[in-house]
Amino acid sequence: MRRPRGQERAITGNRQTSWAFADAFVAEDEATRWARDRAREAGLRSVSSGTGAALRLLAGAADAKAVAEIGTGTGVSGIHLLHGMRPDGVLTTVDSDPECQQFARQAFRAAGFAGNRARFIPGRALEVLPRLADGGYDLVFCDGDRMESLDYLAESLRLLRPGGLVCFEGVFADGRTVDSTVAPPAEVQRVRELLRAVRESTVLMPSLLPVGDGLLCAVRRG
Repeated sequence: MRRPRGQERAITGNRQTSWAFADAFVAEDEATRWARDRAREAGLRSVSSGTGAALRLLAGAADAKAVAEIGTGTGVSGIHLLHGMRPDGVLTTVDSDPECQQFARQAFRAAGFAGNRARFIPGRALEVLPRLADGGYDLVFCDGDRMESLDYLAESLRLLRPGGLVCFEGVFADGRTVDSTVAPPAEVQRVRELLRAVRESTVLMPSLLPVGDGLLCAVRRG
């Protein structure tokens, strides 16, 4: 059934406000805000509160016990993932910056998580991921180098159990992904290739969530 024209205009006119409201709908705790401040001081970009809430929801829906994260940062996304995971779940988080991982350790502790809930692995993701167990993960969250996103996808398919989830942060690339008026930089072109690969995959069931800077999610079919 078609909506009345006036109602269509109202939805379009309020879309940005609605998205902003949705992105801030779930409040963050003090530990998460502390981690976000550390990221800002370090010049790092954290996931938005809406993206964090979505990750928490997805981890909870998957009843996730084992999650792999590419890009620890200062722990913002990790706190959200841990809140959604099972109480005995373990987050394996990879980052090339061990100093940032120290901030994440403090943030996880402040959020009330025991030390054995997270396994920190310093190093480049594409050197670390091949060492992780095949089919051993319920969710893989990718927030690393956009130029390596297709490689992350290949590794995620190997790491995930049937029914597991892979999520990619930042696929809107500040609006550049859908901007056809200028020639895209290489990293945006790679994001477009990722979107195409996920959408056309026969082993993935995808969705693109308009939270934060875009969260691409897909379930690995059995």
